Amino acid sequence: MILEGIVTSLDASGRLNVAPMGPLVTPEFSTLILRPFQSSQTFQNLKAHPCGVLHVIDDVLLIAQAALNQLPAEPETFPAEKVAGRVLAACCRWFEFEITAGDDSQPRTHLEARVIHSGRLRDFFGFNRAKHAVLEATILATRLHLLPQTDVRAELHRLAPLIEKTAGPQEHAAWTLVCRFIDDWPTQQKIS
Repeated sequence: MILEGIVTSLDASGRLNVAPMGPLVTPEFSTLILRPFQSSQTFQNLKAHPCGVLHVIDDVLLIAQAALNQLPAEPETFPAEKVAGRVLAACCRWFEFEITAGDDSQPRTHLEARVIHSGRLRDFFGFNRAKHAVLEATILATRLHLLPQTDVRAELHRLAPLIEKTAGPQEHAAWTLVCRFIDDWPTQQKIS
C-alpha cells in the first residue's frame, strides 16, 4: 500500500530536507520502499546518510508547502531517537528508518528500508474530503511539467466543491497556495 506522508532527511552538513513522499509500506510498518528521483535532495541525502524519518501527518498545508518548495521557514522538529534525523513536531506518528538495499539503475530509485523505531504524538484528525482534495491538487501541481494544463484545471474544478463544502482554515490556506502555484506555472516557465 502507498502511504502519503513526509520524509525528513539530513544532508552532509546536517541541514534538514522536508519532502512529501508516498512510500510503499507493509501493514505492520516494519519495512518501507521509498522511490525518490535521483535528481531529488531526498535521494542525495539518503545516499550520503542512509536513514531518515517517515511522518504520518494530517497538516495538508505543510504537505503542500513542502511539495511546492514554499515552506516559509523550517518546520519545528525534535531529534529522532534511533537515527541521525529530525521528527516533525506537527506529525501524528513517525517511523525512523534505515536503508537496507537500493537500486539506482533507473531515474526513480528503489530504496528498501527497515523501520527501527516509531513514535506517536497525537491522534490522526480523521477523514476529511477537503484534506484529500488538497492532497490530490498538490500532487497535480508537482506534475505540471507532465500534464496538460486543461486536464489539471478540469481536475481542480472537480475538487473545488470538496473544499467549499468541508474545508477548515488550514485546508482553505493550502488550497489557495496550490491554486496560485498552478495559476503562476505558465508564467514561471516563460521566465525559466
